[in-house]
Order: sequence, then structure tokens, then C-alpha cells
Amino acid sequence: MSAALVAAELAGALLAVAALALALPVLVFAAQVAAACLPGRRAPGASARPPVVLLVPAHDEAPGLAAPLAAMRAQMRPGDRLLVVADNCSDDTAAVARAAGAEVVERHSDDQRGKGYALAFGVDHLRTAPPPVVVIVDADCLLAPGALDALAADCQRRQAPVQACYLMGHAGPARLTGRVAAFAWAVKNQVRPRGGERLGWPCPLTGSGMAFPWALLADAPLATGHLAEDMQLGLDLARAGHPPRFCEAAIVTSHFPASAQATATQRTRWEHGHLGLIGQRAWPLWREAWRRRDGRLAAMALDLAVPPLALLVLLVTALWLATAGLSAWMPAARAPAAAFALASAAALALAAAVLAAWARWGRHWLSAWDLLGIPLYVLGKLGVYARFLTRRQTTWVRTGRGDTAQRKDDTP
Repeated sequence: MSAALVAAELAGALLAVAALALALPVLVFAAQVAAACLPGRRAPGASARPPVVLLVPAHDEAPGLAAPLAAMRAQMRPGDRLLVVADNCSDDTAAVARAAGAEVVERHSDDQRGKGYALAFGVDHLRTAPPPVVVIVDADCLLAPGALDALAADCQRRQAPVQACYLMGHAGPARLTGRVAAFAWAVKNQVRPRGGERLGWPCPLTGSGMAFPWALLADAPLATGHLAEDMQLGLDLARAGHPPRFCEAAIVTSHFPASAQATATQRTRWEHGHLGLIGQRAWPLWREAWRRRDGRLAAMALDLAVPPLALLVLLVTALWLATAGLSAWMPAARAPAAAFALASAAALALAAAVLAAWARWGRHWLSAWDLLGIPLYVLGKLGVYARFLTRRQTTWVRTGRGDTAQRKDDTP
């Protein structure tokens, strides 16, 4: 056997191992999309809900705070409370919140910055008169009609954390990459959780529209500056035996950032936090689930193992190109051919799942012609992933809004 053939066999074997490793997140993603496409169970009928506290962390949100608070107040019932935590604010957030009829507490700390600390401060404020259920909504988010009732009732019925269907859009016309981002966000926050719910899996917490029984939230580890504090909280609650569930009937919406700089800031924070959690928690969580024979915890580990969609597409595409090139260079080698077959199967499964998700949920954002813009969106994320390896963000940085419309990230 020639040295070139030996090298090709060795390289092919390594690529086959990589293909097997990538097959797991691809299969999880495909299974969630497939389950989401199945007919769902009939939703439970309307039920009485308990009094709730709407807890709103807000950092320099004065320009766009009034409309979200008005939407929340419109759904409140007698006995409900609206509490805004004006966190390290340098603007009139507290005054605007009070004018909108909210109860306001202010927090100032140069050392402890981030949403987790604001939530912990708000929960501490509630300890003197704790509610049955706390619903956390970000200050730039709108509750769709009926969302508060659906969340609170579902939380009360399950006695578990419940995540609303949290969607993002654009306040005005969006470029192609922005429309792709909206679709990718819907896949992450609607399609995959919907499929997981049908499979009986827990749901990751996605940041806004989260309902908690007071008994769980009171002792939850909230005071953290982690970049993906919401996702981490969901994992911690799952480890404690209280995995979150998905409530698709409750819709919460927000908008992407207006400026490129704001987009880059939030993109880096969210992506680096997500990838950091995968590296830190996915394998230990899986081992713990295996040791405890806990299927729900194992499902959380499997869901966590799926990287952001853009990265998953990048990895699968790169692997397919590498195996195709190696197979073409050394067609007589068996290992490269096996690796190419595995990579091709992963690529086909991923493509089929993305197309199925688009056919069912993505036409609102993307035309069939727009699907050709997905590679541009994916390539636009290369810098974010490169910085994760070279200059990883580890501290919380606020996303600038860019204008008076409240906008967030485009980084599913």
C-alpha cells in the first residue's frame, strides 16, 4: 500500500469519526422538525389562572418602553402586578415605567451587570408578598392577545417552568439576510420546541415570555452574568427535576436591531454564550442523565448539543466538501468513501429538515428564490465563530437599539 493511500485511509477514518459526531445534532434537529410537522394534540381548554407578577428587567429602555408595558397591562386582571426593574439605567426608564402604571424598583451596581442580576433583584423584591406565578418578559417585547392567560394557566397546570413562543421580526423592510435570520429564529424558537413538545421533551428557555411557579423561581440561581443566562437557567431547573415546557399558544414578539453594530454586538453575545454552554454543559449533562436514568434530562442534553443553525450548516457543508475532495483524490481508498457517504447522509437530512421547516413555517419570511440567500447568511456568521476561538466574549454587553423601535438580535 502506497504512502498516499495510507494517508488517505487515515484522513478518511478521521473524517468518518467527525461525520458520526455531526450526525447526532443533525438527527436531533431533523427529528424535532419532523415531529413539529405532525398534527398536534388538542390544546387544553381554557382554565382559570392564578394572579401573576409580570417581571420586566429594563436597562436604558426609555424610548420604547411605553408600548410593551401598555400591552402587558391590557392583559392583566385584578390581583396582577407589573414590576419593572430599572437596572443600571442612565436614562428615564424608571420614570417612563411609573408613568405607564408599573411598580418600579431601581438597581445600581458597577460590578454586577446583566439580566440575571436584574431578575434576582426583582425576585428579592417580591419575597415579602410572593405571587403564585411570575412571568418574565423583556422590556422590548410585546405580548400577543391572550398570551398572559395562556402562560399563567399552563404554568399553574403543569407546576413547571413554561416558555412562550418567542418570535422576532423586522419593524420595516428587511434585507435578504435579515429575512433569513427571521426564519432561522422561528426554527429555533417555534419549530424545534414544537417538535420537542410532541416528542415529550422539555423546552430550553429562550429569554422572554417565561412563566415560573414562585416556589421554583424563589430558589433559582438567577444572579449570574452568563451570556446565555436564560438557557443556563433552564438547564439548572432541569437538573433539579423541573424541566421547562413549551406553550405555543402564548406568543411574544420583538424586533431585530436596526443597526449593523447592534446586530454584531448581540450576535456575538448570544452565539458565544450558546457555544460556551455546549462546551461546558452538554457532555456533563448527558452523563448525569445516563447516571440518573432521566429521559427528560437526556432530552435537554440532546437539544443543547444542536449548535446554532448557521454553524451546523457550515460544519456539515465543510465536512461534505472535505470528504468529497478526498474521495475524488483517492477513489480506491475505502475510508474516504465511507466518510463521504456519512457526510452526504447528514447533508441530505439537514437540507430536508430545513426545507420542511420552510415549507410549513418559512414562507412568511422567505420566497423559494430567497432560499438561495441562506449561504450568504451562513457565511456572514464566520467572523462570529472565528472570534469564539480567538477572542471569545465572556462579559455581558448591552445591545444598542439603534432607534426608538425596540430591536434585538438576528442570531438563532
